[in-house]
Amino acid sequence: MTAHPKVVIVGAGIVGCALGDELTARGWTDVTVLEQGPLFATGGSSSHAPGLVFQTNSSKTMTEFARYTVDKYSALSLDGQWCFRKVGGLEVATTPERVEELKRKHGYAASWGVRAHLLDADQCAELHPLLDRSQVLAGFHTPDDGLAKALRAAEAQARRAIARGARFLGHHTVTGIDSAHGRVAAVVTDQGTFPADVVVSCAGFWGPRIGRMAGLAVPLVPMAHQYARTTPVPALAGHNSELLEASKPILRHQDRDLYFREHVDRIGIGSYAHRPMPVDLAEVAAPGGPVMPSMKAFTAEDFEPAWNDSKTLLPALAGTKVEEGFNGIFSFTTDGFPLLGEAPELRGFWVAEAVWVTHSAGVAQAVAEWLVEGRPRTDLHECDLNRFEQVQLAPSYVHRRSCQNFVEVYDILHPLQPMAEPRPLRVSPFHTRQRELGAVFLEASGWERPHWYEANADLPEVAGIPGRGEWASRYWSPIAGAESLATRERVALYDMTALKRLEVTGPGALGFLQYLTTNQLDKPVGSVTYTLLLDEAGGVRSDLTVARLGEHRFQVGANGNLDLDWLTRHLPEDSTVQVRDITAGTCCLGVWGPLARELVQPLTDADFSHRGFGYFKARHAYLGNVPVTAMRLSYVGELGWELYTTADAGPRLWDTLWRAGRPLGLVAAGRSAFNSLRLEKGYRSWGTDLTVEHNPYEAGLGFAVRMDKGDFLGRDALVGLGEETVSRRLTCLLLDDPQAVVMGKEPVYVDGAPAGYVTSAAYGYTVGRSIAYAWLPTAAAVPGNRVHVEYFGERLPATVAQEPLFDPEMARIRR
Repeated sequence: MTAHPKVVIVGAGIVGCALGDELTARGWTDVTVLEQGPLFATGGSSSHAPGLVFQTNSSKTMTEFARYTVDKYSALSLDGQWCFRKVGGLEVATTPERVEELKRKHGYAASWGVRAHLLDADQCAELHPLLDRSQVLAGFHTPDDGLAKALRAAEAQARRAIARGARFLGHHTVTGIDSAHGRVAAVVTDQGTFPADVVVSCAGFWGPRIGRMAGLAVPLVPMAHQYARTTPVPALAGHNSELLEASKPILRHQDRDLYFREHVDRIGIGSYAHRPMPVDLAEVAAPGGPVMPSMKAFTAEDFEPAWNDSKTLLPALAGTKVEEGFNGIFSFTTDGFPLLGEAPELRGFWVAEAVWVTHSAGVAQAVAEWLVEGRPRTDLHECDLNRFEQVQLAPSYVHRRSCQNFVEVYDILHPLQPMAEPRPLRVSPFHTRQRELGAVFLEASGWERPHWYEANADLPEVAGIPGRGEWASRYWSPIAGAESLATRERVALYDMTALKRLEVTGPGALGFLQYLTTNQLDKPVGSVTYTLLLDEAGGVRSDLTVARLGEHRFQVGANGNLDLDWLTRHLPEDSTVQVRDITAGTCCLGVWGPLARELVQPLTDADFSHRGFGYFKARHAYLGNVPVTAMRLSYVGELGWELYTTADAGPRLWDTLWRAGRPLGLVAAGRSAFNSLRLEKGYRSWGTDLTVEHNPYEAGLGFAVRMDKGDFLGRDALVGLGEETVSRRLTCLLLDDPQAVVMGKEPVYVDGAPAGYVTSAAYGYTVGRSIAYAWLPTAAAVPGNRVHVEYFGERLPATVAQEPLFDPEMARIRR
């Protein structure tokens, strides 16, 4: 690619305009933005978006997107008119459950650096006098939230891009994407062909249509969402000018799936309280006609309950009526996050889809950094286009999950709460046996994963497991604690099948993996190595276990589809390396506990002694009649092995171990116990405890970096860094109250001010303490230091602890 490539952006909505601005500001000025409709009221979602911007989100990334959007649009104007007004945001609670949710949201705001305050009912009514004080229990106020004028902000950014050399062309309908040798080459329109080195689809709900032209499935569903305006509200008379439009905070009544904003002397009402209304693109009119294609006819019957709820909360509406309304089309995805990144099979074709006005400038900044600098400075793993497994791209799956996301957009959702449908989708070969044992399944990446087993309810350890608060006790059972203790005291089976497994083969396999990872992999066959994937700036993209099973064959334990995508993108062009996802055809059981050797050794002729089968080693063996690849490693801090076999032999492997293990007190154990055990050992979970925003030394993973092994991706960025140079650390905290189990993302206060946030947390049943890992400034991450964790509005005292909490000498694993 040239230093200043030809870029074609498809779509001149607010995302396309923002991206044109961000790219040209970074020196990429050969930018053409193609729009099928007129400029700049294009007919897409931006053209009718009500413009409410609430920054606080459970996702740090989404909050950062929104914060940048607020900052950027606040500084923009168009012909003297404002593009963003910080009227503030107010969310009100009318149920006790929502009061608690607002406390949790206040914690998110503190964690991510958003100004916010919890209010009582009187303060809410003072801030927004139209409220019925008797309906409100509490509120959450964010002074820096406000209203974005999407069309003004779009055009203002487009003008800046044009001044730097960009072209914006309206009434150009894209009809095809040309490619050559696996790379994008041009965008074909009804007005001509535009050569391109990079194409970015910012087409919004038309994104799937553009994606199909490039051979890409864009997993989003266009859905209609109701918005209405009232007749004039007498109580608003004289309060707002036509220029400023609004003076009161934008308002959310999430207990009834509603939001409100002022339009001078009228109130605009948005509702998610109706049935999902997926839209078939074939039925959407082309832009430029008398009716905006993204605005469907208003269905008054769907809005009736929302109208009644609106009048209850805002009695001033009682003398008004709905003057106008429409069902506006927006994009929804299966997990609620945008779709950002490069297509896996067509280099140079990028997407920035399912992006709402709230996050538009932040997304554009991240994508521009990605294109120009080679990496975004914000962690995008939640938003990466390539995050989905193949089964999650089925049209029926995308449709069902996206509709459910619409239904739940304002719901109070627990961090562990799974989608209800379609399930079960992916099951391990052990699924039948697990159901017989009363497994309670949650779901991840389509996989059914046991979190505990009701068959273990009669374990004697259950009686001694401490209780926990109402929120933390959801999707949890004291049985999980008994399974954890049984692992420490005897032996347990853990289903590890859902973890991604990749096979890397070929004469260039070793060199390929050596360059992409941080640790030394040039070891004898039978070695297993814990290592990291870094990006060019030294950020941790993932952590892996790499087993050398042959001279030119490696098995890689990965974190998900993004690792497969990363490895695939870096394959050499000489075909000396092949990467294959073997997850579906294989399965894995973790056998861990002090009696693990007593369980497996009688089942095999292979030597499973400590001397004969050392730690972080792998070998092929037979357990009974089942061929396995055994790897001696442990994510729970106990003696044991990961046992891999083919999916067809999985049930036999389970039965063989189960029959042999019952006299030893073997139990099946789930993910809840697993998480507790790994935190006692201080083992990190990528994507939760650390992301690409962190380097290995900050995360406590410097031991996995071998600077003397030769060149590897990200090495240059680590030169001069070490444990002694870091300004922040992933830190172990012990809460004073054993029943105060937090869930993650809570703010951590040092000397009364928010200084970091929790990543993972669990009760440690072996150590008898509530554990939370958190990012803290180095000066605060000193063992013995006192801090506080905010949990539902309460400051919980905690102490920085030396890690690992359990078996620091590694004696239990290495015996």
